[in-house]
Amino acid sequence: MAIDENRPFIPVRIAVLTVSDTRTLAEDRSGDALVERLTRAGHVLAQRAVLRDDADDLVAQLHLWVDDESIDCIITTGGTGVTGRDVTPEAVERIADKMIPGFGELFRWLSYQTIGTSTVQSRACACVARGTYIFALPGSTGAVKDAWDGILRDQLDSRHRTCNFVELMPRLSER
Repeated sequence: MAIDENRPFIPVRIAVLTVSDTRTLAEDRSGDALVERLTRAGHVLAQRAVLRDDADDLVAQLHLWVDDESIDCIITTGGTGVTGRDVTPEAVERIADKMIPGFGELFRWLSYQTIGTSTVQSRACACVARGTYIFALPGSTGAVKDAWDGILRDQLDSRHRTCNFVELMPRLSER
């Protein structure tokens, strides 16, 4: 698994959504870490927002961004735990065309190496919704770093071999 420098880099236009009842944009360290990583990798921050843990509001925001042609990918941070207010996976599932179960499985495997068995409390998930990728990450800065550094940095790089999510983008809406 390596970067093929002979292939062109294609920047992905990514929207970042922080899901939190307590954070504001000014206090969003996990969102900041994600934005720093994606822009350093050469991608474009298409939009950014913070929303409370409300499934209907999340679904509405995700629908807006999925239908926005200037957004290729949405990454959420927060709301993936097991408490009553954690509703991000449910919101993602409501708009998903296809779930990507391997993302959550790999995230938890990577996270286990950092936080041990506490990783079982994460319901990180991913899907494709009307041709747009959605990745739902836990709200901690460490989880964002694990997901980006261990999965998304490579899978959102068009030069990554043997395959990557970017090369599939033109075909995501096929019927």
